Amino acid sequence: MNKLLAMEVFVQVVDAGSFTRAADNMQLPKATVSTLVQSLEKALRVKLLNRTTRHVRVTAEGAAYYARCVRILADVRDADDGVASSHLSPSGRLRVDAPTGLASEIIIPALPTFFARYPDIRLELGCSDRPIDLIEEGVDCAIRGDRQLADSTLIARRVGTMRYATCASPDYLARHGRPTHPNDLSGHRCVNYFSARTGRMFDWNFSRGDERVQVSLDSPVALNDSYAYTAAGLSGLGIVQMATFLMAPMIADGRLVPVLDDWTSDPMPIHVVYPLNRHLSAKIRAFVDWTEQLLSTHPALP
Repeated sequence: MNKLLAMEVFVQVVDAGSFTRAADNMQLPKATVSTLVQSLEKALRVKLLNRTTRHVRVTAEGAAYYARCVRILADVRDADDGVASSHLSPSGRLRVDAPTGLASEIIIPALPTFFARYPDIRLELGCSDRPIDLIEEGVDCAIRGDRQLADSTLIARRVGTMRYATCASPDYLARHGRPTHPNDLSGHRCVNYFSARTGRMFDWNFSRGDERVQVSLDSPVALNDSYAYTAAGLSGLGIVQMATFLMAPMIADGRLVPVLDDWTSDPMPIHVVYPLNRHLSAKIRAFVDWTEQLLSTHPALP
């Protein structure tokens, strides 16, 4: 039995809560994952996991062993990175998740510079506006726009700031007129955006000097994908409020027209997050540092 591999497999099973997900995350056959954990239990003469047909739960002894395995594996990777970094570039499979709009408009166009610098990294970039469970889904790090990061199991590094514009299509404004104050929005058709995690509708907020207005708007349509949301604005469904970097090209070519442009909305911090108990390997550190440099200097994300 490869003891280090067995320990890593055990940690992955505990993190994912499933032999199947752990096997997928590690790209190993499920039978291999199960056999390694069984061999580990046999060698230690202790039951590490309680298994049912639907759940895998760590035992008290397994929890103690898990904590030690995490530390040991981190030390091993630190030793490997310390030797390898002197003459090798970061390498291996890297799983990242990012919001669809940010990934498509900013991250992906800049990836040639990333691969020119780190040619040995194999990037798997998931693009979705749905917040994911990094540990359960085996993702190394994620880019998130969130004013309040509620997950205490994650380490977050702020890498940029997303600003918002309020817009409507020329056709909509020709039919319904322009609002001159945020309170006027209650008399307009507005397109809402809701959280994919909680289903909660996001309020609209505006500031001008010392004046601040926050409104909850009743809308005939609500969406939770940034591209679908901008499409709703372009089609004339109503007034929309979305990230400036997405709106800017549509404003420039006249497909969308800014409204209430003497008001500003609260900016959204952008963070790179990764699990608290995960070793920050050379490949993760490389991506986090590159993302921070990209987003913190991007003209649309000051």
